[in-house]
Amino acid sequence: MEVDQQPQRPPGYEISSEGLLLSLSLIQARVFTSLTRRLGINGLELVELYDIEPWAVDHLNPHGLIFCFMWRKDSHRPADFDDPAAERVWFANQLSDDACATHAILNVLLNCPNIDIGEEMRNFRAETEMMSPVMRGLAITNSRTIRPAHNFFARPSDIRASLNNITITTFDAEKRKAKAKKSESEVKPPPAKRAKIAKTTKSKGKEKEKDSTGDDDEEETYHFIGYVPAHGKVWELDGLKSGPLEVGELPAASTSSSADVSPSRNSNRGWMDIVRPALRMKMEKYGGSGSDESNIRFSLLAIVDDLFKKVSDELELLKREKKALEGRMNQECNGWQTTVDSSLYELSHSVFLLPNQRSLELRKPYAPDFGSRANEQARAVLTMNTNNLIPAWEMCVRTSIRARVAVEDELTKGVRANTDHVKRTFDYEPFVKEYIRHLQSAGLLDALLDRDGDGRKRATAKKGLPNT
Repeated sequence: MEVDQQPQRPPGYEISSEGLLLSLSLIQARVFTSLTRRLGINGLELVELYDIEPWAVDHLNPHGLIFCFMWRKDSHRPADFDDPAAERVWFANQLSDDACATHAILNVLLNCPNIDIGEEMRNFRAETEMMSPVMRGLAITNSRTIRPAHNFFARPSDIRASLNNITITTFDAEKRKAKAKKSESEVKPPPAKRAKIAKTTKSKGKEKEKDSTGDDDEEETYHFIGYVPAHGKVWELDGLKSGPLEVGELPAASTSSSADVSPSRNSNRGWMDIVRPALRMKMEKYGGSGSDESNIRFSLLAIVDDLFKKVSDELELLKREKKALEGRMNQECNGWQTTVDSSLYELSHSVFLLPNQRSLELRKPYAPDFGSRANEQARAVLTMNTNNLIPAWEMCVRTSIRARVAVEDELTKGVRANTDHVKRTFDYEPFVKEYIRHLQSAGLLDALLDRDGDGRKRATAKKGLPNT
């Protein structure tokens, strides 16, 4: 027997999130990335996946996944949530109907021990470690760190709509309360015996038809859930369910490393092989619509290491390699400047200068193992054969050109993300009001609205008849 383990949604439930990424037009990976950074979690970014096959995912080495789909009521057996290992998984129920994206991100990232989640989130995880999922959800709702980060991405119109919904809900509650008191004070007559007579088949059919029509008219809502490897298993984390749902067990080689040690690329690839069938089932269940299923109703994001930090460290490493190579060539290869490729020599003076950068001074790297990699590279240059110095220098400059392009692309992506955020959160309502007011003052508004001087709609000629 299947039992619904999902909290019942109240009437008029809507996943609006105050403008936080919850309409398909706003589901952008860079907005999720900005959200993680507002939470104090650095070194990560979210990228959209267009396929789940190994060739499209394995090179990204994802820490977790965020799946967005059109929400429909789902059922699970109670035994599905009885796994003792689930008690070690950090999981919070979603108590607010406008924060499923934030809950999905937190449920995933707070189960990744190899990610630096920042001091605020570390303290939050420690404080809520012994809480129940419901209390953790309440802690998220009232957190002075999470709540401002969540609302930072809200559009002014969405904030006004949320305040309006709160007002309407409050008044409706008062009306229901007054109505309930009034009904209790009235003496109800005993029900008539005829009321016990069963309805006819015809009336049942009408009622069923009415119910089905109501289901079709329900507003489309979208929901976010997370997938993450933790404590030897892969979990589906849905804030609307009563607990974590096991997807499968990790391979033996990655089980021990998933809890305490940084997982290798092979272990992450192993967990993706486990979650891939579950994702296919989700996509088939909540996927396309239409005869050809061309209208895709889901989106999949991967949580990966920050690409800017990766390519920036690579460019810095190449800068130090070039400096070391030139140091040796100045001592052992007289006149090497005229021996190397002239075009590469010209580019070598500016290849490491990024926009708004004036000097080539060494930059502080991001990766914790950057120092060991730089030392290994310096030893390789010191032991390199003299005949290989010039070819190595030319290869270094060519690789640096590609690395600089990658860094510039990431910088451009960041500028674009900031621009989109400003456009999305800017309050255009005062401008629109003032613009309409000036149109009215200039006498242009009635003409644009196809109205006469008295503000009445102009009569339009019937189709096929000339205007008089």
